[in-house]
Amino acid sequence: MALIIIAAIIGVILTAAYMVMIYYPSFGGRTPKNSRQNSPNYANGKFLNQIPTVMDNSLRSTLSILGEFIKGNPRSKPGQELLSESLQLAQGVQDTKVTWFGHSAVLLEVNGVTLFLDPMLGTSPSPFPIIGGRRYSKKLPIEIRDLPSLDAVLLSHDHYDHLDYGSIHALKDKAKRFIVPLGVGAHLIRWGIERERIEEHDWWEEFQFQGLKLVCTPARHFSGRSLLDRNSTLWCSWVISGDTSNIFFSGDSGYGPHFVEIGNKYGPFDLTLMECGQYDTRWAAIHMMPEQTIQAHLDVQGKLMIPIHWAAFTLALHDWTDPVERAWAAAKERGTRLATPKIGETVFVHSLEYPSSPWWRQG
Repeated sequence: MALIIIAAIIGVILTAAYMVMIYYPSFGGRTPKNSRQNSPNYANGKFLNQIPTVMDNSLRSTLSILGEFIKGNPRSKPGQELLSESLQLAQGVQDTKVTWFGHSAVLLEVNGVTLFLDPMLGTSPSPFPIIGGRRYSKKLPIEIRDLPSLDAVLLSHDHYDHLDYGSIHALKDKAKRFIVPLGVGAHLIRWGIERERIEEHDWWEEFQFQGLKLVCTPARHFSGRSLLDRNSTLWCSWVISGDTSNIFFSGDSGYGPHFVEIGNKYGPFDLTLMECGQYDTRWAAIHMMPEQTIQAHLDVQGKLMIPIHWAAFTLALHDWTDPVERAWAAAKERGTRLATPKIGETVFVHSLEYPSSPWWRQG
């Protein structure tokens, strides 16, 4: 009898969890199979990386990581609130400029077109923000309601620290278009964005958008928002080319040969926005070490680099300043130009001067 009761309880828990993943809106929508069946990057029910990409999911490794997260690292986040610069919107300025909002969220203005890349503006990268890890800064560079009209939102993949339900809900009337990798549109449709405002693209697809040339390019990563949809949507990087500016946005990626391929096809780049943070040797296949980030920047033939994917959330066990310190050292060693703007500080891509002070060491 006791075993029957235990089995029943487990059944109820599993059923409840399944129902939550199906009906709770933050988990997103289900991607129709016909939206990906013709992709050369899709096989046996899931999207694939260009090269074998294996993460250590063994029980031993999982328990080790869990134990280390429970123990914690007192230096994994700032000792006090991280203050951001207030974004001042300049009218009529045509220079290509970028403003980093922390993590991978970047407001980009190029050719008079305003794009927001991976605009995760929420307080926590979690389907349940009330219990997730908190953003280091309580205040954004600008309130969402005060943002200018966005010509498009570009997304690299559907993980919570890049695609946030609350942020998309707040931006859906600000953005005219949502440009995403294959399958990600299903999440947006469930959240109330009309299908005709969404474009989905596969790797190496080139297209025009308001005078810009955009290319959906490969990354080495994975996708999914629940236990039910692992790799059911595509992940990507982006090439954004205007009349005078060529920009590369890495999305999330482990190091791989795709960087050289992208550089040969579309480089050199005036600016690269390169993932640099939330890494661990146990998941090195899907997130680069900082030294690899600098090498990837060189691979794509970048001129100026801004490290992103750090300074907003704790998603790994390293010190919160470790990514930028290691990238700083590697950039100096390799003779690479590295811009280190504060959150909310605007970088003018073609200016001879750019932020390069170690602001994270203060306080």
